[in-house]
Amino acid sequence: MVLAVRHDPLHQREQLTTNHNSPVKRLVLLGSTGSIGRQTLEVVRQHPEHLKVVGLAAGSNAEALLRQAAEFPEAKLALYQNHPAIPSGMGALVDLASMEEADVVVVSVAGVIGLQPTLAAIEAGKTIALASKEVLVAAGELVMPLVRAKGASLLPIDSEHSAIHQCLRGYACSDVAEIILTASGGPFRGRKRDELRGVTPQQALRHPTWTMGGKITLDSATLMNKGLEMIEARWLFDVPIQRVRAVVHPQSIVHSMVRLNDGSVLAQMGWPDMRLPIQVALLHPERRPNNLPAWNPLDTPELTFEEIDEEAFPCPALARRSAEEGGTMPCAMNAANEEAANLFLKGQGTFLGIAEVVREVMARHRPVEVRLDTILKTDRWARETARELIRNQPRTLHG
Repeated sequence: MVLAVRHDPLHQREQLTTNHNSPVKRLVLLGSTGSIGRQTLEVVRQHPEHLKVVGLAAGSNAEALLRQAAEFPEAKLALYQNHPAIPSGMGALVDLASMEEADVVVVSVAGVIGLQPTLAAIEAGKTIALASKEVLVAAGELVMPLVRAKGASLLPIDSEHSAIHQCLRGYACSDVAEIILTASGGPFRGRKRDELRGVTPQQALRHPTWTMGGKITLDSATLMNKGLEMIEARWLFDVPIQRVRAVVHPQSIVHSMVRLNDGSVLAQMGWPDMRLPIQVALLHPERRPNNLPAWNPLDTPELTFEEIDEEAFPCPALARRSAEEGGTMPCAMNAANEEAANLFLKGQGTFLGIAEVVREVMARHRPVEVRLDTILKTDRWARETARELIRNQPRTLHG
């Protein structure tokens, strides 16, 4: 259904086409009321002659969803949380993701909730623009073979993976020696472990360069987002986890790099603005003008890179270890992190305790084969275990 660049698991065919040969791409947007969803609609407004919204779905914010529906009256609606006037539940999301009228399904819902709609969109042969890291972190071993088998296409929205995807245009995965993700370092860059005791949710949400939702901003503060992104890159680009690493780049101009087998290093650069990677995914393979400010090298003449301090920020190493163990271990790791992070944002647990909860859940988990049922079961178990740890052993989870 979309572009193929030699053995590139993201793309399966030579040319981009849409259902019914429509010149306008018709979008279903899952997670329309969140940060990525709202910015996706900004991109749609900039390109009304190329993009049309035919479906909108949210988790629980029915009021915001209905406001969006007033602007896009042709869009079908769905809500994950039960609602008397809107089709609700997982079935409603799945129906929206696989609806015949859709060409592109944007998946930007939080957590593993996005997995079943993503699988449904793949089965229907849609183009998936993926912003939900958890889909591939928890179930990449299930998702990517299905993408290839169904001739679907999966395009990344994350700025890091969008950068890699853009760098690899014209290259095969076998040409890649190393993928290098970049991290801003978050609000606590340079702090030692002891300096992170007592960190509050308000402090953790003060990201220095990006504007994002609460959970992903907290993941940026713990650097867990880099761990999740390493796993995501492993599946997207068919590269062993041992050939994926991350470095701190506080200016957030270089969005990621690829080192090829001949030693060449390719990078994608620009201001930190999620609307650009969203547009790249939605309009792929076309590159169209927009009103976003263009980066000039003279604006930031000094670009620096640093190693991640894994003693102060152990989450990336935990995520890497989960990928090395494989099976359902990444799913358990992700669910534990998500639960601990969300509870911390609500005032429960500690900042350093997030990694300790993840470490303990991983220690208790015995990974099994990745299937939809085992992923959903592991996700539930890990969340329950994380909540129990925070509730019953708070003093041991201060890091």
